[in-house]
Amino acid sequence: MTTVAQPRIDHVDTAQDQIVVFDHVSIGFDGKPVLDDISFRVHRGENRIIIGPAGVGKSVLLKLTNGLLKPDAGTISLFGHNLGEMKQRDLFTLRGDVGTVFQEGALFDSLTVRDNVGFRLAEEHVPDDEIDRRVTEALRFVELEHTLYQFPSELSGGMRRRVAIARAIVTNPKLLLYDSPTGGLDPITSTTIVELIIKQRDASHTTSLLVTHRLQDAFMLATHRYSHDCKCIEPLPEGETDPNTTFLVLNDGHIVFDGNTHDLVHSDDPFIRQYLQ
Repeated sequence: MTTVAQPRIDHVDTAQDQIVVFDHVSIGFDGKPVLDDISFRVHRGENRIIIGPAGVGKSVLLKLTNGLLKPDAGTISLFGHNLGEMKQRDLFTLRGDVGTVFQEGALFDSLTVRDNVGFRLAEEHVPDDEIDRRVTEALRFVELEHTLYQFPSELSGGMRRRVAIARAIVTNPKLLLYDSPTGGLDPITSTTIVELIIKQRDASHTTSLLVTHRLQDAFMLATHRYSHDCKCIEPLPEGETDPNTTFLVLNDGHIVFDGNTHDLVHSDDPFIRQYLQ
């Protein structure tokens, strides 16, 4: 039986500190279980990396987190609100505090980069000059300020993914969800995206849940930091890892590991050792 390690992060475990809470959550499709009896918490400022074999429900877990899917059993709380007890109108409002980066970027082809990034702000009736300021600031963060009036079709795959990150952060969300943000990208472009995620994490300290199929991305997030001195990404000293980065490992619908980087790489669980190799 797999032992679930506990994170070493030193949190005061209060309701206000808990951003996401899964309590015995299960869900299946067409009679087939996908996630079974899942329980975990994401605390304020924590960065959870969700890994595991293909098809184990990693993306389903993200959709449950922001209420796009409802569980068959168990409860999910977001910012202290039980999603199962919320009306759709209130749930839509709550999602305003969540930024999401989808695997394919999910940009609107008919809108300019400016209108894609500012889409939610426009829906909230933010004045145009304020939208321009915040969109430009977000695009500057991902080093794409010059694409303001271009269309997604004019951008490379990596640039579209960076625009998606700008759209996710423009509202200053309390929680960021990354669904395979480097999926389908070449290694060099993938590294650029991971560096932006590290920069966002260390500059804004935004809580995040990140699904990835690339172990090299996961461990880069755990072993690198953004330096304000050189304004660059640099490795942590040998043997050190980011203290607020933790891992969830899923297999066969269950959490088989819940803990920090050190405990993950030193796990003696046969499945985890094989998976990491």
